[in-house]
Amino acid sequence: MNEQEFNQQAAEVFSNIEEALDGSDADIDCNLNEGVMELEFADGSKIIINRHAPNKEIWVAARSGGFHYARKEDNWINTRDGSELFASLETLISQQSGEDIDLGEA
Repeated sequence: MNEQEFNQQAAEVFSNIEEALDGSDADIDCNLNEGVMELEFADGSKIIINRHAPNKEIWVAARSGGFHYARKEDNWINTRDGSELFASLETLISQQSGEDIDLGEA
C-alpha cells in the first residue's frame, strides 16, 4: 500500500467512526483535524486516533494505553495482540463513556 492508499483508507476509518458516533446517543464530542481524531467524553477524558503515515498504521491513545493497528487483508489489526481496530474501539469508548457503542462492521 502506498501513502495515498493509506491516507484514503485512514480517512474511511475516521468517517466510519464519526458516522457511528453521530448515530448513537452517547455524549461524546468528536473532532477531526488533519488526520487526528479526538473523542472527548463527559468526564473530560479523551481518546486520540491518528494516522501514522511513516508506518502506515492507525494509532490509538486511550486511558488504558496506546495501540497500533496495521492493515492486514481487509482489517486493521493490533500489531501486538491481534485484536481488530473497531472491536477494540468499541471496548475503549464504552470504558471511558460508560455507554455501549456499536461501530458496526466498519
